[in-house]
Amino acid sequence: MLRWALIFAVIALVAGLFGFTGIAAGAADIARILFFIFVVLVVVFLLLGAGIFGGR
Repeated sequence: MLRWALIFAVIALVAGLFGFTGIAAGAADIARILFFIFVVLVVVFLLLGAGIFGGR
């Protein structure tokens, strides 16, 4: 998921460089959403691994 966020971030940078602001804004929004989903999943799995939600 982090790979896709980085791919969309690069697409946004390239599109912004060439003046395609609509495409750049869309790609940046997608990259931002994917990044935050990735961060939430990492935190959840860290908590599960630490046993906070593990139920032992």
